[in-house]
Amino acid sequence: MNKDFLYTEIARGIANQISTGVLKAGDKLPSVRVLCREYGISMNTAKRVFLELESLSLVNSKPQTGYYVSLRPHAKLPLPAVSRPSAVASTQGPDELLDKVYANMGSKDFTLFSIAVPSADLLPLEKLSREVSAATRGLHGNGVAYESVQGNVKLRRMVAIRSLGWGGSLHEDDLITTNGAMNALSFCLMAAGKPGDTIAMESPCFPGTLQLATGLGFKVLEMPTHPVTGLEIDALKQVLPKIDLCLLVPNFNTPLGSCMPEENKEEVVALLAKHNIPLIEDDIYGDLFFGSQRPKCCKAFDTEGNVLWCSSVSKTLAPGYRVGWIAPGKYKDKILKLKLVHSISSPAIAQEAVGNFLNNGKYETHLRQLRRTLRDNYQKYVRTIAEHFPEGTKTSRPQGGLSLWVEFDKRIDTAKLYDYAIKHQISIAPGRMFTLQSQFENCVRLCFGMQWNAQIESSLKHLGTLAKAMLPGRD
Repeated sequence: MNKDFLYTEIARGIANQISTGVLKAGDKLPSVRVLCREYGISMNTAKRVFLELESLSLVNSKPQTGYYVSLRPHAKLPLPAVSRPSAVASTQGPDELLDKVYANMGSKDFTLFSIAVPSADLLPLEKLSREVSAATRGLHGNGVAYESVQGNVKLRRMVAIRSLGWGGSLHEDDLITTNGAMNALSFCLMAAGKPGDTIAMESPCFPGTLQLATGLGFKVLEMPTHPVTGLEIDALKQVLPKIDLCLLVPNFNTPLGSCMPEENKEEVVALLAKHNIPLIEDDIYGDLFFGSQRPKCCKAFDTEGNVLWCSSVSKTLAPGYRVGWIAPGKYKDKILKLKLVHSISSPAIAQEAVGNFLNNGKYETHLRQLRRTLRDNYQKYVRTIAEHFPEGTKTSRPQGGLSLWVEFDKRIDTAKLYDYAIKHQISIAPGRMFTLQSQFENCVRLCFGMQWNAQIESSLKHLGTLAKAMLPGRD
């Protein structure tokens, strides 16, 4: 059995026992250690088994006692298939659809399933305000002076310390701060490639990254991607002669929420280094894990400086602060020159405030609560979708992050569904946004980063009703 999918096979077997009644509601499941012994698997693999079952709302964990069959397990929703994009590189996408969807960003009049950021009521706004005031008082000249080109020292030091949590060993001098993750990715693309180069990315992929790459003159080669384990490595091997660089979101990418197993990350890093192909790693969702341990980054396996690791606090703490960073490896000098030309410096007060927040333990406390909320939200979304969306609807199994990928019957065009939904003040992100090719027309990304309440539940149910009405034979 392929070790990459061993945990899914074990989880499927337990899920089958639950669905057939062999295991009943309230029954206690074997412990992690027992599972390791019975199947000859590692602790990490055993934990992923329970994570898979929890993501399906089939089991619940109880502190100090173990895992139990959920009292009301919902019917299992099928998993979307591995994506199969065209092997031809593309240079443009559905700009009009993007403009239409993002026109509602920031609006309080809509239920914004379309925008993948945590809502303000999930963020520590008062604590952040106090840190901004403290940063203003503490910085030389109240923060009006330019920072060094490399960026705020305190922020870089804290990011370096936190890299130990994902297997890294960064020093503050290894890092350069940026105005958010998109700014970081832009610098990386310009430093590691040039217009006309071909870049490999997962498919589906975040629209902003697709637009950034094509806007800088790159050709995008979309790669087959598994909804649970991410990029298909065999497909990557086949296109190595065609590509000049690679940009991946290995941890909880949007829209799938997939997470590459550690052995896959290590293999990809070694493979690309062997062929001298730079890897740009977008780790913006890495801190939003649902399990017990943060996944490693590709950068953890980088021994040659070939991985340009990017992240920010835009998805976890303060979207509007635009605080991000890069560990660019051997491309550090190039990126410093690019930052000097394009930005000169970074906002001193915002970076100092975030550095303070990361330094005093408040960030970890906030993350623990945010992760619990997002995981609960995801499970509530799945239950509601199972009950109210059209029969045959498929969903991804995000192991973290902010997004759920929903696949409808082929006869449902989600660009049209968007038009119907927006009339009811419900905004969604049609699947066609997440590709430069003609695919995913029957898919949609839903953000579960909002506080669950009656309005969210009602909007989700209503979206299911609208989708059902699009099927032939419905009134």
